[in-house]
Amino acid sequence: MKILLHLLSCAFLFLQLHVSFGFTTFSATKVSTTRTRTGTTMEVCRRHEEEASLREPEPDAARRSFLTLSPAILVAVSHPRAAMAIKATGPTDGNLPDLPTDAVRSYLQYRIPLQIAADYYIFSLQDMVGDVEQWGDVSQLFRVNNNKGQGQPSKIERDYTNTMRVLLLSFPPDVAEDMRDAQFRFEKAMNTISKATAGYKKDLPVEIDTKSIVEAKQGWEDGRVALNEFFVLLNSAVGLSELKAIPAPGPNQVKEYGRSARRFNELQKKTKLCQNRGGPALSQAWGKLCENRYTS
Repeated sequence: MKILLHLLSCAFLFLQLHVSFGFTTFSATKVSTTRTRTGTTMEVCRRHEEEASLREPEPDAARRSFLTLSPAILVAVSHPRAAMAIKATGPTDGNLPDLPTDAVRSYLQYRIPLQIAADYYIFSLQDMVGDVEQWGDVSQLFRVNNNKGQGQPSKIERDYTNTMRVLLLSFPPDVAEDMRDAQFRFEKAMNTISKATAGYKKDLPVEIDTKSIVEAKQGWEDGRVALNEFFVLLNSAVGLSELKAIPAPGPNQVKEYGRSARRFNELQKKTKLCQNRGGPALSQAWGKLCENRYTS
């Protein structure tokens, strides 16, 4: 019996050694084969790369590689001025820390409304002045509302001259003097438009003098130049380039201006809808109807 158990133990030990040796041999063979295949694969890839470098790139491949660029790079390439634009985020940007507190507060409060007023000047007022059928609407822009003894300024005063006056009065005298000159020239240009279009009403057939048409268009052009001068002075004073000047009339005027006429028209519709439903005073009842986040 002891001899039988001894023989079984020897047989089991022999079987273990045989299996271990076979597994080791198989693993070594597999590793060797893998290394051989890896080396062969690397050689093939290297030869393909050398052959591809000698060939001209296909146009489709070049286009595909361009489309894989980062979206930020594509935006910077297609709109180089976008990367150069300076946006004010607070009273610590540009020259604002060196300006009086009132000047900083006024600039941060009125810079966007003043730019939207410039949008109206190019996208709406320009066409209205050039179309005699809309001269009745132009006259309304200069009309002061004295409803119930409460004098309300006209749209031109509210959106342009009053805003310009508040800004220049808050800046140091050396800057404010030049800004005041630009404001006076703008007011003079608006008076030219007001006189040229006075007496004309919508749907009222009246013979229009050719001289009045020329004067109205010249008034718009003089106002454009004065408004641009005010923008340049304001940008220089704050050390930023937020306010965009209005280009001269021409086929590329809107493109050079760089702001969206579509978004401006959407803002106009939303503003009218807000006013028809009670204005900002009832904004809580109407949700975000009167909320304005339009900047460009």
